[in-house]
Amino acid sequence: MSVKRTVLSSGLRIVTEEDPTVRSAAIGIWVNVGSRDETPAVAGASHFLEHLLFKGTTTRTALEISSSIESVGGEMNAFTGKEYTCFYARVIDTDLPMAVDVVSDLITSSIFTAEDVDSERKVVLEEIAMRDGDPSDLVHDLFSDTYYGDTPIGRSILGTTDSIKTVSRGSIFNYYKKRYLPQDLVVAVAGNIKHKQVVALVEKALSRDGFLDVKGTPQLRPNKPLKVKSQKSVGLINRKSEQAHLFYGMAGVSRGDDRRFTMGILSAALGGGMSSRIFQEIREKRGLAYSVYALAQQFAGSGVFGIYAGSNPSKAVEVVEVIREVLNDVAENGMTEEEISRAKGLVKGTMVLNQEDSGARMMNIGKSEIVYGEIKGFDQVLEEISAVTPEGVKKVAGEILVQKPTLALIGPFRNAAKFEKILGA
Repeated sequence: MSVKRTVLSSGLRIVTEEDPTVRSAAIGIWVNVGSRDETPAVAGASHFLEHLLFKGTTTRTALEISSSIESVGGEMNAFTGKEYTCFYARVIDTDLPMAVDVVSDLITSSIFTAEDVDSERKVVLEEIAMRDGDPSDLVHDLFSDTYYGDTPIGRSILGTTDSIKTVSRGSIFNYYKKRYLPQDLVVAVAGNIKHKQVVALVEKALSRDGFLDVKGTPQLRPNKPLKVKSQKSVGLINRKSEQAHLFYGMAGVSRGDDRRFTMGILSAALGGGMSSRIFQEIREKRGLAYSVYALAQQFAGSGVFGIYAGSNPSKAVEVVEVIREVLNDVAENGMTEEEISRAKGLVKGTMVLNQEDSGARMMNIGKSEIVYGEIKGFDQVLEEISAVTPEGVKKVAGEILVQKPTLALIGPFRNAAKFEKILGA
């Protein structure tokens, strides 16, 4: 396996990982733009744009875009995050030239018409409605809104019903032309490929419509610490339901923080599997929830850590109390060597198994390049994880888990008084 990197004069970065043992290849074009870059007037524009780029280009219709990949048994899709967007395809290695051309076409030559915008607007509104109808999903957006407030990083990736209804085709097209520049792009390819051949394919495909006829320097999102203003401690959506959904969280570590590997092990040990501390205390010992897990999210200059649980509404207060007790205990006493060992095994094992798939390899090198501007060797990352110690976990737990918590809650609750009392204790 070998990872190689080429930077063109336009600022475009091309990273590859060669694996001659497979017969597949995956390409991803990563764009250094997400919902965090939007103003309230165009909230949801990054995600809306992701949809629209599949509606047709100067050379392909929407049907031709999808059928090109599907007719050879491949898969193609895209996703939008708070800080980046990715368009990707996975095919048999011999079909890579076609996949590169199709995905690149979306980036350089999309023409989405006013009719396309109005049609896809309905689709995005349906997606928002689907999110709103799934409280286990909605509670995460509620937490972001409660913790970060009305800020770019706190707003939903999907935008709001009002912002999607009112955003114009011109606003989105201008957003596309301004943010989709070579200097903001990373092309990642993994599988049974050769780096030089990939560079030639990418240069040819992205040269369409003069896209690469510029000079630029690769752009990285600055890792400037983000100060979070004091928000209300509980975000509540009162909804009649058979189950309450909650996310109990606090400030975590940012992407540039040296503690991120230790934070990852702490998160896994607390709620990364059936043997984790939170899972055992809430589900196995008390039967208070079916689904419960820990989550550590990292952004440029900020991050959050938290616990999700879905429980009977009558048990929600007890669930919050147990979470609080467990986190306080870990902050004070740390975790056992056995717990840390299991968590490290879980994280490393998941990473190793993911390396069996060309799509996962592409995701790994693409995300690393778009976020950090470099790709750590696989063995180096495993060494970083292996170096995490119980003492290091205790230190990070003592710094992170004692902070003021924020609770997002969806369920049949008229007010948040009981929960606010617990958080204030």
